[in-house]
Amino acid sequence: MLLKKKRSMEANIPSSSMADIAFLLLIFFLVATVIDVDTGIGLTLPEYVPPEEIEDVKVDPDRMASILINENNDVLLGGEPISLFQIKNTLKPRIISKIDLPKNKKLIVSLKTDRKTVYSAYISALDQIKMAFFEVRDEYSNSRFGTKYDDLSEETQKEVKDAIPIIISLAEPEMVK
Repeated sequence: MLLKKKRSMEANIPSSSMADIAFLLLIFFLVATVIDVDTGIGLTLPEYVPPEEIEDVKVDPDRMASILINENNDVLLGGEPISLFQIKNTLKPRIISKIDLPKNKKLIVSLKTDRKTVYSAYISALDQIKMAFFEVRDEYSNSRFGTKYDDLSEETQKEVKDAIPIIISLAEPEMVK
């Protein structure tokens, strides 16, 4: 009698479901991945006004804080050279001095750049200007209401905004030397 040898099955991985698993993993990673989208700078831009309809309005020079940034990223505040990171501390006393004045006498910060100014310098200057206003708002709300600006109610925040409005004029880039 001959004994038949049993064939032992070779170990193998079934490859028919491999494509399904790869597809499921691909879908999982597509759904689970967070894609960061740059939203840009949150600014309210003025409406377009034709040049013939623009009227010149005289503004008291004491009310203006002119910041100029040239192509070499040199910063001038009121004609005086300063560091980019000194803008906030230089503007704060001027903002504070105008808190008790009526709305048409509040400080206007004008930011002008050269066409060749580095974008990061422009953004840093804009950040410094906004930080100056935000810090003055916080100090004002702390002294007046005993809490930070962000912790105030909406109507109290409106009162602080009226006392310290953020007025920034973004002028067209030009040749600034």
